[in-house]
Amino acid sequence: MHDDRSLVEARLERALRQFLRPAQYGDRVPLTLSVWHVPGEPVPVGQALQASYEPFTTGTLWGKPWSTSWFRIEGRVPEEWAGRPVEVVIDPGFTGDGPGFQAEGLLYDTAGVPLKGIHPRNRHLTVGAPADGGEAVRLLLEAAANPAVLHGFEPTRLGDVLTAGDAPIYRFAAADLAVPDEDVWHLVLDVEVLSELMYELDPQRPRRHEILRALENMLDALDLHDVSGTAPAARAELAEVLSRPASASAHHVSATGHAHIDSAWLWPLRETVRKASRTFANVTALALDYPELVFACSQAQQYAWVKEHQPHIWERVKKAVQEGNWAPVGSMWVESDANMPGGEALARQIVHGKRFFREELGVETEEIWLPDSFGYTAAFPQLAKLAGVRWFLTQKLSWNQSNRMPHHTFWWEGIDGTRVFTHFPPVDTYNAQFHGRELAHAERNFAEKGLAGRSLVPFGWGDGGGGPTREMLEKARRLRSLEGSPTVRIEKPEAFFAAAEEEYGSRAPVWSGELYLELHRATYTTQAKTKQGNRRSEHALREAELWCATAAVRDPSYAYPYDALDRLWKTVLLHQFHDILPGSSIAWVHREARETYTRVLAELEELTADAVRALGPGSPSVLNASPYERTEVVGDALVTVPGLGGTLLPTGAGGPAAVRAERHEGTIVLDNGRLRVRVDADGLLAFVRDLAHDREVLCGRGNLLQLHPDHPNAWDAWDIDRHYRRTRTDLTAAESVELVESGPLRATVRVVRAFGSSRITQEIGLSAASRRLDIVTDIDWRESEKVLKAAFPLDVQAERSSAEIQFGHVHRPTHANTGWDAARFEICAHRWLRVAEESYGVAVLNDSTYGHDVTRTPGADGLGTTVRLTLLRAPHSPDPETDLGTHRFTYALLPGAGVGDAVAEGLALNLPLRRAAAPALEPLVGVDHPAVTVESVKLAEDRSGDVVVRLYESRGGRARAKVTAGFPVSRAEVTDLLERPLREAPPEIELRPFQILTLRLRPAR
Repeated sequence: MHDDRSLVEARLERALRQFLRPAQYGDRVPLTLSVWHVPGEPVPVGQALQASYEPFTTGTLWGKPWSTSWFRIEGRVPEEWAGRPVEVVIDPGFTGDGPGFQAEGLLYDTAGVPLKGIHPRNRHLTVGAPADGGEAVRLLLEAAANPAVLHGFEPTRLGDVLTAGDAPIYRFAAADLAVPDEDVWHLVLDVEVLSELMYELDPQRPRRHEILRALENMLDALDLHDVSGTAPAARAELAEVLSRPASASAHHVSATGHAHIDSAWLWPLRETVRKASRTFANVTALALDYPELVFACSQAQQYAWVKEHQPHIWERVKKAVQEGNWAPVGSMWVESDANMPGGEALARQIVHGKRFFREELGVETEEIWLPDSFGYTAAFPQLAKLAGVRWFLTQKLSWNQSNRMPHHTFWWEGIDGTRVFTHFPPVDTYNAQFHGRELAHAERNFAEKGLAGRSLVPFGWGDGGGGPTREMLEKARRLRSLEGSPTVRIEKPEAFFAAAEEEYGSRAPVWSGELYLELHRATYTTQAKTKQGNRRSEHALREAELWCATAAVRDPSYAYPYDALDRLWKTVLLHQFHDILPGSSIAWVHREARETYTRVLAELEELTADAVRALGPGSPSVLNASPYERTEVVGDALVTVPGLGGTLLPTGAGGPAAVRAERHEGTIVLDNGRLRVRVDADGLLAFVRDLAHDREVLCGRGNLLQLHPDHPNAWDAWDIDRHYRRTRTDLTAAESVELVESGPLRATVRVVRAFGSSRITQEIGLSAASRRLDIVTDIDWRESEKVLKAAFPLDVQAERSSAEIQFGHVHRPTHANTGWDAARFEICAHRWLRVAEESYGVAVLNDSTYGHDVTRTPGADGLGTTVRLTLLRAPHSPDPETDLGTHRFTYALLPGAGVGDAVAEGLALNLPLRRAAAPALEPLVGVDHPAVTVESVKLAEDRSGDVVVRLYESRGGRARAKVTAGFPVSRAEVTDLLERPLREAPPEIELRPFQILTLRLRPAR
């Protein structure tokens, strides 16, 4: 009893490592193996059952990267094991990498029924508990040779099956029949729970010393050369300290099983299908032994995959839902990025997610579940409430570099004033294991002490690690009420949220505005073609739905393509997953994403063309999918087209010359009566004069391309660290500056530059009647670990910038007065970012760029504001060739822009006018207030033929508007986000700032 404390602890650690844990299995016999190496992509079990197998022995290398091997496993339980528990224990070559980042397997029986996943922390399958003795064991193991890709962020070719090579990467270690020693197993868990708790207790607390002495007595009772025989006596020494209940003031943990599975990341989409299946099989099997298990699982897409590919597992999931062991959560199609998806896309994430859970599982989900996305738009609270969502969960803000979030449970207030009850688990992980360190951290870290006393802990191995384990469930039983520890109760997330909301009431603190993640800021830029594919697809879906709905209302014989649009939307939503759209996945994922977007856009173009043809024959015309009337140059004509409608294309020339271009002292001047632009000999904007407001727009040379070294401290694809700004190269040298178009309706200057190994061509264009200066950019990008920005020093003294987000915009300071302000040195904007003084603003528009930065610019004549777009990066991990290749995109300068101008022109830039052979087209719907923006027009998902219109107040004020329809309406209703009627629509709608409204219009028939 007088051992030094550290010596007892060292004795304990060695006993665990060397004697107790190895003794958890007693007798073992090897099983017989044979193998079939799949020659290509994974195959269904039916094909594997018919394959020819060859002998295979343990210790043999197998599995070239990304390949699949099927192992036939055969043996017989020894007769002398009758009455004892028997398990199959498999190790296909697990390494020290994380549980979800290496080889994985799924066991089947010989009828092809999936049984259970095999993972580093979950290697067993029960044969008998107890076994009869003599029973035959015949199994199939589908083993995936997934390589570990992310090692210190070093470049690797393992991230694509096309470049990963053929060398085997795993050595099959063991496949045995084994007898688990339950007394030893329980002893190990007793020791782990108590020792982990002990290490977290204050050394001065008597409880710590009581546990230490109990563990010392346990070691004295344990014969390390007869662990099995003495384990019961050793456990008896711990019974008293394990039985002491927690104090009444102990922090309460609501625990829910979890397995965060990235829908793609360091593996391709096809592998996530199998990761989900393995995990779902594990969880449903585990629930049979631990009826208290509740498993919270999000992402309707993954459920849909399991339903399609693994019907046996799907039936087990449905049964687990009915019996209360499984809690569908999240309300979204995938755990998407929460910054870059457009407004309608984010709405559809919730619509499709909630609809799947309701229709397939009979569950009305009530929470948004996004533990791992890289920041959260301030549009979320309103979208959540409109879909019937009550609660929001996040975890990622614990990764903040600079500032600690001040709350863990709070009301989150969106840009329209809507609030949603939000929890940010203080355990700071969504892969908890019930380690004493985790629980102690959750209690110490909890920000609302004294106000409340409960938090949520998601537990289980994620990313294909198999989810919760039986060891975790056993620990939870011991921790239900244990002195010195938070209490643990396994329950559904909805039980936690309801109890927390009741506990707090109105006293919970409020966080207003976006939840900005002070990390992973480069995800607004990395993998530019993935982002461009998303932006193009969102707008192509918007246009296809509009014209298809218009055709369906105008022509009863036209068949609205419900199924095709549903499928295409789900494809786009899948690719908004928070490691695809942000650009943080392996090369394989982004290669496939580019191919997928090409197919999506081609199919949407075909659907739109079919709808336009159904509108009837006509003369050459122009269609406008934007909700705002616009006047633009189309061919040789200047055309005004109504919003959401069409007009005939004028014949002949479009009137007198409206744009002048002239050379002047080595520069080129463009003038359309609204803007006068001078391009200097270096191809930079020397001045931009807003003629309507009689003021200069720039306070320095504009469209200045700037190149920075880009070496984040970690997380290459994810991060752009502040120190990148310390060094830059201004790209001022031009190979050529040419006037290539000089009117009468357009004038264009082409500028060609070469730098490093790259080459860029920009066409600076000004059109008749336009207030917009467009810059069309073609670049062959060949740089390494650099970031390219385009700078516009604006003669505007702005204390804040305004950036478009979903269904509105947010303001962010341009200064760095506080640590919170300084941390926002890279920000996200959708189609526009605007800076303004009291009566004058300038917007920068884009057609596929999300990353920006805004800074104050001291000058000779006062203070200006520099807006920069972040165009391209070139990180090497996890994709060593990120963004290399050719790119084409457009950005634009919009002087004299109010918020409404930015909204309308941002839409115009992203929704080009469409030339067609169709009659003049009255808009299907119209709104008489310019601040009310129509976001989408479609037919109702229930296939009733009703027209659904989603609109919002876009300027940040109040609006009263009349919505008109270009067809007879028999009934008009306001609905929720899922098109479920709430009330009759009034003759005029009244919207508060940024309010979203969904209307359902029934055509008179």
